[in-house]
Amino acid sequence: MSIKLNNKIGVMVDSFGLDLREGLRRAKAIGADGVQIYAVSGEMDPANLTAEKRRELRAFIEDLGLEISALCGDLGGHGFQDAAANPAKIEKSKRILDLALDLGTNIVTTHIGIVPDDKNSPVYAAMHEACDELGRYATQMGAFFAIETGPEPSAHLRAFLDTFETKGVSVNFDPANMVMVTGDDPVRGVHILKDYIVHTHVKDGKRLRAVDPRDVYGFLGYDKGMSHEKIAEMAASGSSFEEVPPGEGAVDFPAYFAALQEIGYTGYLTVEREVGDDPAADIGRAVEFIRSFQ
Repeated sequence: MSIKLNNKIGVMVDSFGLDLREGLRRAKAIGADGVQIYAVSGEMDPANLTAEKRRELRAFIEDLGLEISALCGDLGGHGFQDAAANPAKIEKSKRILDLALDLGTNIVTTHIGIVPDDKNSPVYAAMHEACDELGRYATQMGAFFAIETGPEPSAHLRAFLDTFETKGVSVNFDPANMVMVTGDDPVRGVHILKDYIVHTHVKDGKRLRAVDPRDVYGFLGYDKGMSHEKIAEMAASGSSFEEVPPGEGAVDFPAYFAALQEIGYTGYLTVEREVGDDPAADIGRAVEFIRSFQ
């Protein structure tokens, strides 16, 4: 299979485990074109970034010769399944979208929780209402609120996305989440979700046994909710699935990259590494792995 990628390569800065600016310098040093940054708490919380600080950060990133591929606005908990918690989460998500535009990107990625099978359930209604509001807001801003793949099969996510009037609700495609949790085929998933993919992750993994997605991503009334720390801990433990460096797991990257080419995807391929003894080294090797297809 002959592949010649022209996509820019991004890295998740937070995966380095470094101070933000040191992480940005490391991203540049390993040859990344851009970065994805969590924008939920601490220094990157929109409430903590004045207009002046936003200009300074954007200038710092641009002076390094980098750009932002996307911000991550994952608020954890039960995503947008809890109608009572949604007003505050929607408001914060809008502020993260505003921040994204100020920093030069129009994409915010997140997990929204598992989309229920029952369209008449209160949880489905809460999720749909929240995503509809955020999708409309994003569209007005010329931006995208991108749902990360993994909690449900791609066909089910596609059916949910097709209910909205705008493409403001879109997709951050993560192939490893699919193979590790639902056992879904990323190549087939790319073609199913082709109309919505605006950002992707380069991440790999192995599914060791069948797992209830609710144990990974949480579900309202089932547990206390999800968090990236919880997911990373499960991926590192190897009890149900294992996250591994790209090329060492079940994701068929030649076929995955070819599928992205076939649908005309021209956006970022962003490396995310949530586990491992030396994530920084793994990220560097992952960048080299992608370069081998260019």
